[in-house]
Amino acid sequence: MQIQPNETILTVRGLDISFQTNAGDVHAIRGVDMVLHKGETVAIVGESGSGKSVSMKAVMGILDKNSVINGGEILFTYQENGVNKTVDILKMDRKAIRHTINGRHIAMVFQDPMTSLDPTMPIGKQIIEGMILHEHVSRREAWQKAVALLNMVGIPQPEKRMKHYPHQLSGGMRQRVVIAIALACDPDVLICDEPTTALDVTIQAKFLELIKSIQAETGISVIYITHDLGVVAKVADYVNVMYAGSIVERGTIDEIFYDPRHPYTWGLLSAMPDLDTNDERLYAIPGSPPNMIREKPGDAFAPRNIFALYIDDRLTPPMFKISETHFAATWLLHEKAPKVDMPAELKSRIDRMLKEAGK
Repeated sequence: MQIQPNETILTVRGLDISFQTNAGDVHAIRGVDMVLHKGETVAIVGESGSGKSVSMKAVMGILDKNSVINGGEILFTYQENGVNKTVDILKMDRKAIRHTINGRHIAMVFQDPMTSLDPTMPIGKQIIEGMILHEHVSRREAWQKAVALLNMVGIPQPEKRMKHYPHQLSGGMRQRVVIAIALACDPDVLICDEPTTALDVTIQAKFLELIKSIQAETGISVIYITHDLGVVAKVADYVNVMYAGSIVERGTIDEIFYDPRHPYTWGLLSAMPDLDTNDERLYAIPGSPPNMIREKPGDAFAPRNIFALYIDDRLTPPMFKISETHFAATWLLHEKAPKVDMPAELKSRIDRMLKEAGK
């Protein structure tokens, strides 16, 4: 029995993680919930330090040794010998995760390809070693598949490139090699952690198109970790907005871009460059992200929120339901809260976006 399109493949519930440091315990992840379906693209957006990468490293089982799992579960469903199997990754030891999950079922593409590639080893050898380990194929079969993968990710003369070392390739080429390595064992989930940050704009566009074409061909599920809402707009089906270790808003791509409800999401959208804006300066969210060592009661975004209410300094807001797919954690959505509209300039920008999209 195969996992069908739209079936749940990954469920994160109540994920709570701290890190032990010399300065004290850093409460980095605070009750994260997330769902990923087969063939779906989900984006996790937010400022640096919001917990995006840590959440996904927990899914990969590659958290640093000073991490402490305070609670939650990460349920992953995959096929083994033709039968669907669901495991809680948080309950598996590192060796079992490395042998069963990493590369074989969940793969990750990091921001800087040189952190993923061994500079002393030809790229061909780096692609085939995962196949030989996980799929138990011969070196010849693995080599042939690696050549096909390099061809699929758009690297010319793949047979020749197999013998090249990472330093002999451009940044865009190295990123494509990393994708080939990630896809080598036909994983069910591909996690892309800020994959386009180090690339120029034209290579970025090609990278995003490449992932979309691979997804259409293989039916793989993709999670993008990014702070770039421009990337999100091009690729995502669903968006999770993270702030201070929590998801503060989630919804479909249209709900987040055209009907955002959380003040933090308003700030992120307002900070996107826009040629038609009336503002003389680019908008920036006031203040700085909170110190994760010294937790404050209430809404973590309150000190930066010009719309903050009295209750924000005392109680953490729950996730309020806006639609079947749209939720936001802000007291502004409480039935007794005063009516607050998004900033006028953002409303004008969304109206222009809607007009351009023909909606």
